[in-house]
Order: sequence, then structure tokens, then C-alpha cells
Amino acid sequence: MTVTAAETDSYADLRRELRSWLDANWDPDLTVGEWWDRLGEAGWAAPTWPVEWYGRGLSRDEANVVSRELRDHGALAGPAGLGLLLAGPTIIAHGTDEQKRRYLPDIVKGRKMWCQLFSEPGAGSDLAGLQARAVRDGDEWVVNGQKVWTSGAQWAELGMLLARTDPDVPKHRGISYFAIEMDQPGMDVRPLREMTGRALFNEVFMTDCRVADDALIGGLNNGWAVANTTLANERAGLGAGGSGAAGGAVPGGKAGFLERRAGDFVSARRGGGGGGGGPIGGGDLMIELAKGCGVAGDPTIRQDLMRLYSMNEIARYTTLRMKAAKAAGRGPGPEANTAKLSMSRITRLSRDLGMRIVGAGGMLAGGDAPLNGMVTEMTLFAPAVSIYGGSDEIQKNIIGERVLGLPSEPRLDKDVPFRELTVGTQQAQQA
Repeated sequence: MTVTAAETDSYADLRRELRSWLDANWDPDLTVGEWWDRLGEAGWAAPTWPVEWYGRGLSRDEANVVSRELRDHGALAGPAGLGLLLAGPTIIAHGTDEQKRRYLPDIVKGRKMWCQLFSEPGAGSDLAGLQARAVRDGDEWVVNGQKVWTSGAQWAELGMLLARTDPDVPKHRGISYFAIEMDQPGMDVRPLREMTGRALFNEVFMTDCRVADDALIGGLNNGWAVANTTLANERAGLGAGGSGAAGGAVPGGKAGFLERRAGDFVSARRGGGGGGGGPIGGGDLMIELAKGCGVAGDPTIRQDLMRLYSMNEIARYTTLRMKAAKAAGRGPGPEANTAKLSMSRITRLSRDLGMRIVGAGGMLAGGDAPLNGMVTEMTLFAPAVSIYGGSDEIQKNIIGERVLGLPSEPRLDKDVPFRELTVGTQQAQQA
């Protein structure tokens, strides 16, 4: 993003404050954990969060200034991941003060990694049809069920769990939202190997797992409203122009990054390492790739490069609209769904254009492949982008209903107790 002279002047005090703080505090020989402790204590790790909850109360534009200053200073950015992207904003919006004090410091300081225990084998697009059950046992809840497509579960200490706590009411009204400990008996995490060769996603089996009643976020049976806050932040963060959840170092003790030298991750990040699997559809990168492969003069490739540039610019403007809405005190709205759809379109165009540019080289992987195999990996990973964070079809339904004012799709289960729905499903399967 280009910074104008007016912007530079308006942010001058913020820049001076942060630069002074970095001069006094940044040391590349600190461990990642030590550096994140300093960054989190000072409020620079989550600068848009409220001052009373480990942030600095800055706007999104000001937070972008913070990110650029950290980068330009050569300092490691704050902990990324689903804790900062999803769990933290959800707890700030719906948690009690005690829960905020319990969970938020470990998020901003990168001490705990979070995962998202939402989707199930039979409850993906129809998330409210989830079957995982939580049954009260004194001051605890006993959880049984299965989750799937859980990113980072193998490294997470905590999970954002959606579980059914009342099967006798319609499905949207009997769900609760918990912060559950991942390291406990009965929690079985099984990585799912992708065709990229990596395993970002997992399936999670919960057998008599326990979660304390005081880890219930947002009130009993109010989980659907709480989950919508999480999903809105997810779509805003994962959408085109969003920051996503990637980072130079992974938070949490299980991933093994906290004791490593902080300066090493700055070098890796600047060198383009990390391979997050998302789109590499930045216009500059694709233009350089076309030049390197000698096809920059092909008129059809030039046309698609302009399409890609235009789509990225439109996505950037959409992100600015989301930032303006948040600065005005409004949460992520339908712009987040539009951004998520845009990311899918950009990814598909990047995939097709990248493979056309590299030609037969797209069949290679590793060091012998163009861009060290990034084009090939993007092609293999591309289908996931249209599915995770809410499929393209779901985003279109939401936009149709909430933006265009179209009627909802007919639903016969809206007012039916969930227990009757599951009985009907079992009878149909037996028949």
C-alpha cells in the first residue's frame, strides 16, 4: 500500500513512539518467546485490541503502520495464528473479564496456540447440524464427538469448540462455545495428508474429554451467535486482501519455536520462506515469473496479468471498506464474504495463469521447479481455498440473503428440535 505524505505526517507520532520503543527493546538474539513477551506487554502484538485488554486501541490503518515499522526495523512481528485472528477477538466480544484475563495474555505473547473445532464429517456447510455433544457433569462438561479439517490441531494447546448442549431445541439454539484444553486424555488428533504432501489439517476425535464450566464463552446455548463472530473474523482475515493467519514463527510451546532465536525468523520471512499454501497471486510476482519464462509478450498472458492486477486492487479496496467499518465501531459485515469469494477467484486465476506461464515446468516439484515448486504447490492446494473458512456456495448464500435481500432457502428444520432431526436421519438410513 502506498503511503502519502499526509498519511506520513498524521502517523508521525505513532512512528516515533514505536521506533523509540524498538530501539530500546528489539534484540535479534532474544528467543522468540522473550521477544513476544516484550511485544505483547507493550501492546504492539495486537495493536487494534482495547488498551485494557493488551492492545493499544489503534485503528486498522494505524495497525498497518505498526506492521510496516516492525518490518522496516528488521524486527519479528507478533504471534500470528488462530489465537490472534479468531479466538482473541471472539473472547473480547463475548467473554467475561475473568476469561479475558485468563486467555488473552497467552495469545498476544504467543504462549498458547489455538485451533478451531467447528466442522464435522456431517456438518460442514450445515455447521448448525453438528453432532458433538457436551453433557454437564457438576462443574465440568463431558465432550464426545468428531471434528475435521482442524488446522494446526497437532500443535494447539487450546481449541475453540462448538458442541451441542441442548438437543431438545432447534439446532441453532442448542449449541455452546467452549475453550477446551487439547492436551488431555481422550483427545485424539490425526493429521490428514494433502496431495501437496503436507498435513495442515487434522481430524480430531473426542472421547469423554472434559472442559470446565468457566470455559464456556458467551453463555449457555448461545454458541451460534458467538461462532458467527469467529466466522466473520475468519472470512475477513482469510479473504483477499486480508492478513490471514500465517507468520514467521508459530506460537505455542508444542510447535517448538519459542526457544529459538527471534532474528532467524526475520531472515526467513524476508527471504520468502514459509510456504503457507495460499495464493501467490501477487501481480508483481506473476509478472516477474512471466518475464523469467520469456512469455511476458504473449497477449493472452498479458491480458490475464491485468485481470489479476484488477482483481487484487478490487480486493484491496474491499479490505479498506472493512477497516473503515471496524474503525466506525461496526463488526465484519458482508464485505468479509465478498473478500472470501474474491480470494477464491484470485487463487483460481493465479493457478491457471501460473501453470500457463511455466508450461511443462509445472509438473516439477522442489528445487528444480520454477519458484522452487511454489507454482506446483499452489495448483495442488488451490481447491482448498474455495472450501475452508466457508465454501464459495455458502458465501453466495449469505450475500444473497443479507446484501441482496433475497429470500432464504426453504428449510424444514428451522423450528424442529434437534433430537427429532437425528431420529429422522437414523430412520432414513435404516430404511
